[in-house]
Amino acid sequence: MRLLRGRASDYERDYALTREMTGRAADDSTPALRVWTPHRQVAFGRRDRRAEEYDRAREVARERGYAVLERAVGGRAVAYTGNTVAFALAEPTANGRSSIGARYDRVTAAVQRALAEVGVEAREGEPPDSFCPGTHSLQADGKLVGLAQRVRSDVALTAGIVVVRDHAAIAAVLDPVYDALGVPFDPESVGSVARAGGVGDSETVVDVIERELVAGRTVTARETVE
Repeated sequence: MRLLRGRASDYERDYALTREMTGRAADDSTPALRVWTPHRQVAFGRRDRRAEEYDRAREVARERGYAVLERAVGGRAVAYTGNTVAFALAEPTANGRSSIGARYDRVTAAVQRALAEVGVEAREGEPPDSFCPGTHSLQADGKLVGLAQRVRSDVALTAGIVVVRDHAAIAAVLDPVYDALGVPFDPESVGSVARAGGVGDSETVVDVIERELVAGRTVTARETVE
């Protein structure tokens, strides 16, 4: 497995790094993993772009000091404060769609183990009207993890977000964003590792998630983003 660590100096280049990592995994058939803290941003999903007030939702995020991105993985908008952890696991595959459920189960279990290491017993599911609502989430005093998958013919990307702290700040920006998109959202549904009584240190969470997602594989290369 190849590890990619750190983040680029600007949010657009940082986003491109994950796409490039995924392409390399497909090209050389080597799984790749990235666990990091993205820049302060709101990342909108494909479904958001169909909303009548999508442009207004983007402006709302910018007015509150968040950069705006459009991502290929996932459904609705998610917010990163600079302390929020993201992970992306790219795995070469010849039968990607037949293994979607197994990948979700494996990655979800790894993240649950990592959270347990920092003091949070997270369970599957999410409260009503959560951010980026979906069937692959973890909760503990609110939703703190969301997962998504993008599958191509040669590679599968399983990615997710972990709210470490700043749950109030995330709720504060997503509330008006979701209102503009016309999507139900309950600010109290946003959880975090810190809110659930765990260790609210982003680098610690990065380390434990990386360790659990690597478990059982040999790391052949470590690359640090400059």
